[in-house]
Amino acid sequence: MNRKGKVYLIGAGPGDPGLLTIKGKDCLTKADVVIYDYLVNPKLLRHAKPEAERIYVGKRRGHKELPQDEINRLLVDKAREGNIVARLKGGDPFIFGRGGEEAEELARHGIPFEIIPGVTSVSAVPAYAGIPITHRDFTSSFVVATGHEDPKKEKSRLSWENLAKTETVVFLMGVKNIEENMRKLVEFGKPRETPVAIISWGTHPAQRTVTGTIGDVVELVKANPVKAPAVIVVGEVVRLRDVINWFETKPLFGKKVLVTRARKQSGPLVELLEAEGAEVIEFPTIEVFPPDSWDELDGAIRNLNNYHWVIFTSVNGVHFFFERFRSLKKDIRELKGIKFAAIGEPTAKEIAGLGLAIDMIPADFKAEGLLENFRKGDIRGKKILIPRAKEAREILPEELHRLGADVSVVTAYQTKKPLIDNVAEVRQMLKRGRIDLVTFTSPSTAKNFFSLLGRDEKVLSNLVTACIGPITADTVRKFGKEPEIICKKYTVEDLVKEVVHYFENIE
Repeated sequence: MNRKGKVYLIGAGPGDPGLLTIKGKDCLTKADVVIYDYLVNPKLLRHAKPEAERIYVGKRRGHKELPQDEINRLLVDKAREGNIVARLKGGDPFIFGRGGEEAEELARHGIPFEIIPGVTSVSAVPAYAGIPITHRDFTSSFVVATGHEDPKKEKSRLSWENLAKTETVVFLMGVKNIEENMRKLVEFGKPRETPVAIISWGTHPAQRTVTGTIGDVVELVKANPVKAPAVIVVGEVVRLRDVINWFETKPLFGKKVLVTRARKQSGPLVELLEAEGAEVIEFPTIEVFPPDSWDELDGAIRNLNNYHWVIFTSVNGVHFFFERFRSLKKDIRELKGIKFAAIGEPTAKEIAGLGLAIDMIPADFKAEGLLENFRKGDIRGKKILIPRAKEAREILPEELHRLGADVSVVTAYQTKKPLIDNVAEVRQMLKRGRIDLVTFTSPSTAKNFFSLLGRDEKVLSNLVTACIGPITADTVRKFGKEPEIICKKYTVEDLVKEVVHYFENIE
């Protein structure tokens, strides 16, 4: 018997991926097919299964779009094939999203479906601009209207008389018709002095807000072009923006930051930068892979009882080592008597998360600091295992050997330069000064970045860089660039703090 399909009509929220509801995320994670619109943040697709089919049906003014009847047919067809379908729609599917039409079509064909309401741009976008659409001192009512009615209609269905009388009016999709809409509000009695805010790309790091009055906002928009999508708020509540504007006052708001870290590891850094208001462009210049063969690492794990120390130089080393440890059905009790050293707080935390004690961690988070600690004792004859990347600095094993230790270096993982599809776009952005900062979290990310972009003088002249430590900074210098930011404590948390401090002090 064929599995019966089902469709989830999911409100994806207004843009900030954190505004997706928990239920929306749960439905998205189990979907076989994801059908999504232009206003859906692409980051939400990461919640879908890797094997899920992703179908873009975006509607964007001035571009070819898939007609609504074809989208309806696609939903029906994919469900009839037995798929769980996640239909992602910007904002809430039932607020100017034509979700009602899609639900009707599914019902007409007997396709099971559920509606997952979303955070609507009606309230969320003004909130991100510091504008509450209700406030006891200003308004006891608000109305939501489309700013762009179907041009096929012979007569407007909007009651302009009622709109003009309502204390707060929220227009969606109203940029193109703003002049006509403002004229009608005045015609039906709204004072020209009434405050207006136009919020473009609300809840995104690219959010921009223009404020004025009904009487002058059209000229302001001509002088400061506003791109759709935009939400327009008309009413006295707009005055509150001067007091409670919170999103656009974040320290990195308006800054574009390029993150070169491997995509699977970039999450914490991206989240921290975005939390400070930055617009992050991911440009992973390295990718982490297993070694060509597990034989070397497996052999070391099988003979762990021969070692006195295991030194981890990175989180990746910990991850791949213990992944193989579990694959070989080894028991954690076999680690009894072995001491662990870690370079860097993140590496130490990864080990501690496994319930293991850290016996040594250098204060300065680099190999030289670890060597300084070992020099304080006697490690002659001690057997030391270092599971690390295929290519790495040799100072640690070489110096440990000079101290008399018996050192075994095994490849736990390797890094490669991935194929990146936006190299040309990033190069042009750098040339034009449209990227405010590039972050490097390892020497490999820096080396591969310059390998991809070349030694373009225009790129170098506009480049502002942040390095997680002196070793990474030295790599950047080799390509003719002096880093502006060198993090003193080598964690992504401290890197972001240094970035914030830098921008606060240059403006």
